[in-house]
Amino acid sequence: DFNPNQFDYGKNDFASRVPQDLGYAGFRVHYPIKQAGYKDEIIVYVGASYFRAVGKQHVYGLSARALAVDTALPSGEEFPFFKEYWLVRPAPGARELEIYALLDSPRLAGAYHFTIYPGDQTLVDVESRVFLRKKVGKIGIAPLTSMFFSGENAMQRIEDYRPEVHDSDGLLLFGETGEWTWRPLRNPRTLAVNSFNMNNPRGFGLIQRDRDFEHYQDLETRMETRPSVWIAPKGDWGAGGVELVQIPTQADIHDNIVAYWVPEQPADPAKPLDFAYRMTWYSDDPGRPPAGRVIASRRDRGTLEDGHRFVIDFQGRQLETLSAETVLQGVVTVGEGELVEQQVVKNPVNGQWRLTFQVRPRGGNPVEMRAFLKKGEEALTETWSYVLEP
Repeated sequence: DFNPNQFDYGKNDFASRVPQDLGYAGFRVHYPIKQAGYKDEIIVYVGASYFRAVGKQHVYGLSARALAVDTALPSGEEFPFFKEYWLVRPAPGARELEIYALLDSPRLAGAYHFTIYPGDQTLVDVESRVFLRKKVGKIGIAPLTSMFFSGENAMQRIEDYRPEVHDSDGLLLFGETGEWTWRPLRNPRTLAVNSFNMNNPRGFGLIQRDRDFEHYQDLETRMETRPSVWIAPKGDWGAGGVELVQIPTQADIHDNIVAYWVPEQPADPAKPLDFAYRMTWYSDDPGRPPAGRVIASRRDRGTLEDGHRFVIDFQGRQLETLSAETVLQGVVTVGEGELVEQQVVKNPVNGQWRLTFQVRPRGGNPVEMRAFLKKGEEALTETWSYVLEP
């Protein structure tokens, strides 16, 4: 139990005012991942069921948590918390650490087992079993929480010396069909909740894809060094969908982005929920996705009355080898809107390929859009996915 007498408060005069029952928010784990003589902080459990980790070249960024309960529902969200931890003492020379944790909440309880492998990419294997005491409206598995304040896809100008401000800039999805989907994050005008339905997901994550300091200009927070997190399910997760929640924010101090897996089958209080997955905290991986990827998404009002122009830049090894005379097709689909024009050109400056198109919305509703590049019948890139607010 917490006791103020366990701490040295130095010359500060508030030691006598520290509450006896203050308690602890959590704990942190150290391991030498940069140099042998210094144990770096690699993962921290920071209250409720939140935790976050870093790899060799990272500073802390987005967070993970054990479970999301009724997120973005009118009834309000319930936040389970880890009420007790057990740390397995590692053997001399061990390269991994095991942690057990007891999750508690008014309507559920859960047992969690974490195995942590620190390194250039820090891996966290998670095994969980959750028991419901009462019915819940929605369960979110492997939730990730991040911040997106502004980026190159924002049309409104924010008074900030930093060109972009975010811990993550996109949601990446990998489905059973083999399709990779990239959804750029945004700071919406109103609460935005989108679901990406799939069967047996092969992976999803919140990604900090932009690693260029010039795009952030922040010497204090170093957002270009924030980790990405990839969730790789173990076993059969069945039908369901990845839900993305984006909350309007007026400041970069708020975590306004949440993503998690929602099983199609509602949770049953009479039946425990078992889920296992591997988390990878990393900077970049050319295998996610293996083909061309979206590097930037930009937009303005274009040249059409009531229209919107989108400029999407794609990058990839195969794309770079293609000459500017190669004919690539931009496959663009638009929901409740009209696709007016499009073109695909190679950027002579950096070898990337640029897809530009204009859309005119219809009906005053949000417009779902998808786009990718192909050569003949061969898809060369991931699928870009976006919602145009009316």
